[in-house]
Amino acid sequence: QVQLVESGGGSVQAGESLRLSCAVSGYPSNSNLMAWFRQAPGKEREGVAAITTDGTNTYYAGSGKGRFTISQDNAKNTLYLQMNNLKSGDTAVYYCALRAGTYGLWSADWLYQYWGQGTQVTVSS
Repeated sequence: QVQLVESGGGSVQAGESLRLSCAVSGYPSNSNLMAWFRQAPGKEREGVAAITTDGTNTYYAGSGKGRFTISQDNAKNTLYLQMNNLKSGDTAVYYCALRAGTYGLWSADWLYQYWGQGTQVTVSS
């Protein structure tokens, strides 16, 4: 059984940093892409960043470029999202997700088979 468990969310002031973690258990052998999505109140879920499971490619949404860094520790089966210089617009529930294949848009959430339960990030200005 595949499980994704996020941690590291919290409440911070604008300009501060957070690092989110996503621990993966029951790692499926056909997984190819891991990603972070977020959903703010009243808004659709959007892709934040993604990384191929072999670590060769990373993808970022424009909102996080230069501020967010996605990485993974394969030995620990853990995905990370380092978020620096946080802004109030980053307030959302953040989810990690895992999928097979790398076809299509990395930010297409319907292509992801496995999801975590989410972790809240609140940024106060």
